[in-house]
Amino acid sequence: MGRIMRSAAVAAGLALACVAAAADHRIETVAEGLDHPWSLAFLPDGRMLVTERAGRLRVIADGALRPEPVAGVPPAYVASQGGLFEVLSDPDFESNGRLYLTLAHGGPDANATRLVRARLADGRLHDVEVLFTAKPPKDTPVHYGGRMAWLPDGTLALGLGDGFDYREAAQRRDSHLGTIVRLNADGSVPADNPFVGEPAARDEILSYGHRNIQGLVYDRGRDVLWAHEHGPRGGDELNRIRAGANYGWPLATHGVDYNGALVSPYTSRPGTEPPVVHWTPSIGPSGMALYQGDLFPEWRGDLLVSTLVEQSVRRLVIEDGAVVRQEILFRDLGERIRDVRVGPDGAVWLLTDAADGRVLRVTPAGE
Repeated sequence: MGRIMRSAAVAAGLALACVAAAADHRIETVAEGLDHPWSLAFLPDGRMLVTERAGRLRVIADGALRPEPVAGVPPAYVASQGGLFEVLSDPDFESNGRLYLTLAHGGPDANATRLVRARLADGRLHDVEVLFTAKPPKDTPVHYGGRMAWLPDGTLALGLGDGFDYREAAQRRDSHLGTIVRLNADGSVPADNPFVGEPAARDEILSYGHRNIQGLVYDRGRDVLWAHEHGPRGGDELNRIRAGANYGWPLATHGVDYNGALVSPYTSRPGTEPPVVHWTPSIGPSGMALYQGDLFPEWRGDLLVSTLVEQSVRRLVIEDGAVVRQEILFRDLGERIRDVRVGPDGAVWLLTDAADGRVLRVTPAGE
């Protein structure tokens, strides 16, 4: 696994945020009329793929949304927060045409996050394979996680949620709920996962004690896997992921329940990893990207976190492993932002979370 999981977490804290002026950037609508777009992926030939939570995979080509969705997408369980989630291309997509998709699978009484792999050709998916389904199933249509990230050794990290009513399961290593799992590209278990061979533990688990992973990014320059997760009323977290580590939920949290009751009297506990940053009150983190482009050179190396509650993107400036400053971006849109991505040309791309959702491209003013 290299060095990516061995860095210690730095102390939690909330840096002062400021608001960037709308005049600093230009925002254009590339596509609209999407039903709660969830994830965006760039293909080597210039096409883009967008998932709709309603279960459709769409293509943007030559600056326009194609009217017909991609055929052959496996059906998702679409209810509340459930549906089609992330789309991620294979590192060797140019030669194999493979995509990875996450979705809610099952029905009201038994559902779970599922990972599938397929080959994209001629406007449809071929050779669809189920690689992983979280266990045990749950009967709540919420807190699925679903974000993915490639790691430098060719393995795949997948963030999962706790199912909301099953938060205690996040502390049990015999459950995938509230964990990040690590898989080989074919869905098999890497032999060096931290709990392989441990009785009463799931071999796929990389880390546990999470509430609902919504952002997952591998930072090659720092050799860090970053993850962020929703808290309840407060207690959203950015974490540096370490193999085998416990991230505390629900034993330790800065958040309180939606009814105002304490989830836990503790914000830290022995044997758990503190967050790098927590956001209290909640900003509703949803997606995350690492900026490595040229259009906004002052952002290079920063994390961009899209938010639902704050209706913004948080720019996190990182120095020596710590978040030293935060900036609030794009709040002038006044829309919930589900995902943020960095395009091959360095432009920032946003997905708005709405029944009439949009794909937006952000460039510096004057570009």
